[in-house]
Amino acid sequence: MAVPHPSGEFEITTLYSVPDDAWYLEFDHLPSGRTTLMPAIVPDEDPAREPAVCTCSPDGAEHLDIPVPVLRWYLEQVEREIETSRAWMRLRPEIVALVKELRDEYGGGIDDGQYPPVLARLRAELAPDDLADVLQHAFGRTPED
Repeated sequence: MAVPHPSGEFEITTLYSVPDDAWYLEFDHLPSGRTTLMPAIVPDEDPAREPAVCTCSPDGAEHLDIPVPVLRWYLEQVEREIETSRAWMRLRPEIVALVKELRDEYGGGIDDGQYPPVLARLRAELAPDDLADVLQHAFGRTPED
């Protein structure tokens, strides 16, 4: 998914790296041939891994000025991604551990045939609010699904 900056000179491309269990937000400079300037890495599986922004030197360019409003726009997009990808990591430790366990076991998604027994098990183990959080963050589902 690409999000262009209103100036038309910059763009953010978001992609997921399965081997890294992380979202990548590539901050691209379009006039230089889509040169990635600062990729942000937002791990979404391991609470111990922190998000990071890396700096890159564009090939053949010694210096590139990035206007502060553009940089601010990029960092706001990174912050939104961190918020949505890692919100579950701020839950209680036992809920974080359960979400991670379920994500690992079911690969982040669960098919309709597997869902009812897992839902029944979790309903028996968890309070309703915790159940909703676990289902949302482990599978992107609700207790009503």
